[in-house]
Amino acid sequence: MSLRQTLSSCWSNIQHDLFPWLEERVGALGAVHQDLVKVLEMARLEAFVRHCHGAVGRPPAERAALARAFVAKAVFNLATTAMLIEYVKTDKILRRLCGWERANEIPSEATFSRAFAEFAASALPSKVHEALITRTHKDRLVGHISRDSTAIEAREKPVKLAVPETPKHKPGRPRKGEQRPQKDPHRLEQQLGMSLQAMLDALPRHCAVGIKRNAKGQQESWIGYKLHLDVADGGIPVSCLLTSASLHDSQAAIPLASMTATRTTNLYDVMDSAYDAPQIRAHSRSLGHVPIIDINPRATPGRKEELKAEKNAASGLATDPLSRSATMSAPPSSASMAESKTSLAAEQCACAATPK
Repeated sequence: MSLRQTLSSCWSNIQHDLFPWLEERVGALGAVHQDLVKVLEMARLEAFVRHCHGAVGRPPAERAALARAFVAKAVFNLATTAMLIEYVKTDKILRRLCGWERANEIPSEATFSRAFAEFAASALPSKVHEALITRTHKDRLVGHISRDSTAIEAREKPVKLAVPETPKHKPGRPRKGEQRPQKDPHRLEQQLGMSLQAMLDALPRHCAVGIKRNAKGQQESWIGYKLHLDVADGGIPVSCLLTSASLHDSQAAIPLASMTATRTTNLYDVMDSAYDAPQIRAHSRSLGHVPIIDINPRATPGRKEELKAEKNAASGLATDPLSRSATMSAPPSSASMAESKTSLAAEQCACAATPK
């Protein structure tokens, strides 16, 4: 079943069955409450949350209710966990949608924080998203997959990593008998022979400083992370990957493409000039895709001059500005002047011979 059919079926069930049933038990639903119900019905978090009934020791707080509150925090656009707890205590409908009948059943802020950290460590949102995309896109043929990244700002301090010491040597050719250590291969070269899980484990995920050039050519910096996305036609995110803000976009392209290939089938990979690398093109073709990547003139020596020459040739102008100015300022030759005079005299004779 496609995503559109799934959404249509789910929305029909929600609108005709679930909303009336909920309003009889919890009261009239507002617009934001209805949005929360739609997300919870589509996500089905209960299938991915562990249950600890019958375990030894003190039973932990119900993780399904905390997971629903985790989603409500994003739907209601609440910045902090304290704001979420206060909202759940005062909003009876939201509290009952999460799974708590009375206000004294709501756990403390420390319990919320531990549960949210547990959800992040177990990659609960990624598992829910993967299951939804696999269910709706497994048998679908996608035309284009657009790949790009976006900045994620965080209120954290960037982690300073220790710079590995490299042996120093004099510049120039090595001396006779001197053995210099070989340079480590580039991360893109390493990824071509690695499994998907190995590639994901090798990517940095700590808080760092990111620098990116915007559409106006100006550099922008932020502290936090970078979210890499593979988006199908219609703006549907198929795969996502969170890394350090300092990671270059190209180094997440091969893991993202491998991840997307396990969830759906697409024809074209569309990327900007940051992904212009032969390893990325080769990997895209190995998956049976056609890479459409904007050319990066700085990636290949001499490519910038070639593009400039092609642009001048397409516009019909010479590449040498001196020859172009000489051509524009050169006076007409005597042969061309005589030819123009002859054609003018012929036109005058023809006009005189025409009867009035």
